[in-house]
Amino acid sequence: MKSPALIAPADRQRLLTQTRRLKMARSAHAYVRGSTKQFYAWLENSPTGIPEGPPVWICGDCHLGNMGPLADGKGRVRIQIRDLDQTAIGNPAHDIIRLGLSLASAARGSDLPGVTTARMLEGLMAGYQAGLAGDFDRGKDRSNRPELIQRLLSQSLRRRWSQLATERLDPDRPRLPRGKRFWSLETPEREGLTNLLRATDVSNLISGDHGPDKGAIGLVDAAYWMKGCSSLGRLRYAVLVRLGDGRKARLGLIDVKEADAAAAPRSTLVAMPRDNGIRVVTGARALSPNLGERMEAGRLLDRAVVMRELAPQDLKLELARTTRSEADLACMIETQAAPYLASGALVSVLDDWRPMLPPNYLYYAGRRNPPPALRAIIDALKGPVMNAPVEP
Repeated sequence: MKSPALIAPADRQRLLTQTRRLKMARSAHAYVRGSTKQFYAWLENSPTGIPEGPPVWICGDCHLGNMGPLADGKGRVRIQIRDLDQTAIGNPAHDIIRLGLSLASAARGSDLPGVTTARMLEGLMAGYQAGLAGDFDRGKDRSNRPELIQRLLSQSLRRRWSQLATERLDPDRPRLPRGKRFWSLETPEREGLTNLLRATDVSNLISGDHGPDKGAIGLVDAAYWMKGCSSLGRLRYAVLVRLGDGRKARLGLIDVKEADAAAAPRSTLVAMPRDNGIRVVTGARALSPNLGERMEAGRLLDRAVVMRELAPQDLKLELARTTRSEADLACMIETQAAPYLASGALVSVLDDWRPMLPPNYLYYAGRRNPPPALRAIIDALKGPVMNAPVEP
């Protein structure tokens, strides 16, 4: 097989399709993330009616992986929607159902009981209602933030460009390392990216610690980027640019992504941009201002694309495995939970539905003395080792 850096554009689709299928096969949660079109086909064929909300901008692909901290042009960070490829003016119920399915699949992948899934969905609905009535311009009140969200925000605020460069660039020089994720370009692709940069005010996309620098813009390096799941198969490029000259010059990393038609059903009552790139940028500025103000629409190889700077503060909310503290419920063996129940660290709930498991039995001929090895096993099973508490 060819080296990933030498894969020709004609061979990319096969490898990208294979990679997307492997990603989706990892878990139920991963399948939900990569099956947007199947989700809307399922909704269309569902016998249950879907409530019809007012036509507003929706994410269209509202799952957990599409949420996380996003920085605005001044470095201020908020939890917002990270990916607006499927955004459209449509029914807001679609976003709630898709996010609920994402939560349920995450709970299923963590082997949590059904009552936990029900509580998570109840929390989703309560949070949605509270958000509609919330005042987003009030002071920084952290009292209602879950610990997981607060930790993620703190991590985001501490990140700097040097960390992003370490993760994405070659350690020896400012270059995108060719290999599994970054593939070499052909001449028309590189020329198209150069023309795209010339036609776009990239200085509006790139911000530094001291504000944007309006100096000259130069393309340092570019590569095809194998990234994402449902978007694998569409054009995707990472572009390293230099903004400014001399000692004041700085680098910026731009994500150039093809904007395809949205899978989410659009409303026929309200006009929406026909160009897919402009649609994505307009939806982003309505739903995720921190991201939308760092995005521009353009044309590359006669296709609609969206450009955005990759900021070091941008992170993803990952919930592939849910813990007891995140889900609030867990099922444990009574002897293991006893010390934590006694200390008040855990509280027993749903006692009436507690399963009564049959005891374990060990059979051996009664007229024969057990050998020493068997006696050691019996003593271990009856002793304190098997009944010792474990960390919940």
